[in-house]
Amino acid sequence: MRMTLSTIVVGSLMIATVAQATDSHVAPVTEFAKNNVAKWISDPLVVDAVKAQNAANADLSQGDIDAKDKQWRAETSASSHPLIDKVLSNDLSKHLKSVKDATQGLVTEIIVMDNKGLNVGQSDPTSDYWQGDEAKWQKTFLQGADAIFVDEVEKDESTQAFQSQVSMSIADPANGQVIGSITVGVDVEALP
Repeated sequence: MRMTLSTIVVGSLMIATVAQATDSHVAPVTEFAKNNVAKWISDPLVVDAVKAQNAANADLSQGDIDAKDKQWRAETSASSHPLIDKVLSNDLSKHLKSVKDATQGLVTEIIVMDNKGLNVGQSDPTSDYWQGDEAKWQKTFLQGADAIFVDEVEKDESTQAFQSQVSMSIADPANGQVIGSITVGVDVEALP
C-alpha cells in the first residue's frame, strides 16, 4: 500500500505524519466494477447506443469535436442547453439514471462515451462533452477490451462524499472490438 506523507513545521522542528493510504480503494472499486459495471456495459441498450453514435460521428474532425465540447461547456451555465438536453433526454441517459438510482447512493454518476471520447449517455450533466483528453477514456478505450482504470479518491464538493471513478472499456459482444468506454463514480465510503 502506498502512503502519502504530510509535513508539519513547528518552529524549527519538522514532523512527518501519515496522511492516508492512497490506494486502499482500488481493490474494492475494481471488484465493484467486475461484479456490477461489467453487466451494465453488456446491456444491448448500451452497446447499441454507442455503436449508433460511433456511426453518426464517424466523420467528425478534431475541430468538430472541440466545437461541440466548447458548446457543451457554454451550455452548462446558459439558460438554453440544446446539446446537453439532447444527451440527457436520450434512452441511454434515462437508463443510466435508473441504474444509478437503484444503487441508493453508492454510484454518484455514470458516463458512457463513444470511440472518440464523446458523451453518449450519462446519469447526470457533466462539465464537458469530450472525455477523450482524459485518463478515464485514454486508459480504457485505448488499452483494449478488458481495461479497467480506477482513479484517485477525491472529495466531491457538491455531495461532500469521497468518491473514485472507475472506468472500463465497452466491447461489442459480437466481435470483441472496443467501441467505447464507461466511467462510474463510486462513493468509496458506501462500499461494503
